[in-house]
Amino acid sequence: MMSKYSRDDIIRIVEEEDVEFIRLQFTDIFGMLKNVAVTAGQLAKALDNRCMFDGSAIEGFVRIDESDMYLHPDLNTFEIFPWRPQQGRVARLICDVYNPDGTPFKGDPRYVLKRAVKRAADMGYVFQVGPECEFFLFHADEEGCPTTETHERAGYFDVSPIDLGENVRRDIVLTLEEMGFEVEASHHEIAPGQHEIDLQYTDALKAADHIMTFKMAAKTIAKRHGLHATFMPKPKEGVNGSGMHINMSLCDALGKNLFADEKDPLGLSGLAYRFMAGILAHMKEMTILTNPIVNSYKRLIPGYDAPIYIAWSSTSNRSSLIRIPSPRGQSTRIELRCPDSAMNPYLALAACLQAGLDGIEKNLTLPPCVEGNLFGMEPEELKNRGVERIPETLGDAMEAYAGNLFIKDVLGEHIYVKYLEAKEQEWRDFRSQVTNWEIGQYLYKY
Repeated sequence: MMSKYSRDDIIRIVEEEDVEFIRLQFTDIFGMLKNVAVTAGQLAKALDNRCMFDGSAIEGFVRIDESDMYLHPDLNTFEIFPWRPQQGRVARLICDVYNPDGTPFKGDPRYVLKRAVKRAADMGYVFQVGPECEFFLFHADEEGCPTTETHERAGYFDVSPIDLGENVRRDIVLTLEEMGFEVEASHHEIAPGQHEIDLQYTDALKAADHIMTFKMAAKTIAKRHGLHATFMPKPKEGVNGSGMHINMSLCDALGKNLFADEKDPLGLSGLAYRFMAGILAHMKEMTILTNPIVNSYKRLIPGYDAPIYIAWSSTSNRSSLIRIPSPRGQSTRIELRCPDSAMNPYLALAACLQAGLDGIEKNLTLPPCVEGNLFGMEPEELKNRGVERIPETLGDAMEAYAGNLFIKDVLGEHIYVKYLEAKEQEWRDFRSQVTNWEIGQYLYKY
């Protein structure tokens, strides 16, 4: 793919726009954005892939005796931050991580997604993704630390003055558009203080880059309004949690949607059915990537719209794991509804794509469509329909992940092992806690 910018273009823009600092960004295996900042005087060195950092200081990367890592900027990702001063401006470049010998670092999540994208390209497919990003806006305390408090009581699609976060959401959207994003829609979500911004369809790598940039921009703009934007899946009990539904499809090199078939009763191609079959077949072992933290599973309980059953629906049924949104033709797509905003988008999208491609290659058969409210069905009925549920806890998700050859192949040995080690520790830490609920429930009785 031809770069949007050349090396000389970026050097010229930095000089013309009075950019003083360039952040070289990358993502760790848990989806945390990292960066090394260089001055404009060091830009040429950075563009020549000569900027080094200590990989042993990044959780899940390398040991201290093999710590030197290099950042290779992706020239297509050059952006100037609109929220920084007009003089002495700040720009960024998203980078791939490389070993000292010039080979890609296999522990780089972006490498994992690029490998999946290449597999799709070799099969003649381009993976297209449109994320629906949900988040909460909360107040900060007197010391500037985030709380879970909000003054508003707005609900789904409410408007100002009930929606007190409308101005913040508008500023986030305008900032994203200034950075070249296409924002499809934005609105207030179901819970008080909860919002959604939907990003336009694009190729998978760009979509993952956009998700990381969106989260950074949302947090930055919210802070300027005195608020805290959080992508924690379930920050408050008794209300809906935040998901990140992923709309996806395959197209060919010319952009033709390969999920569409007007001759099919549902308007779906055989490719789409096999792709869905692959995702459903691998969903249990993938869940630890789409729903990666202890808190993720507190969103995945009945009663709060988050799907928990491994099934698909041809209608607007939002209790299914996969639903088929109504647009057809070039807009035909499937929507995976279980992922949440804590996911590492590079790893989660890589797993979705590889699962779908596995379904295509193995010609997997999609189970029968399940219509109706799955939450209202009795366990016996679900069992008779062959409907299973996704893991209920992080511990269950680890069991499905551990030893699974498919997921190990998707991630590679390095990330597979490091990720499991970290999640095992997280689960141990969580289980060792004594909560206020336990104190209130048991201290007096026992």
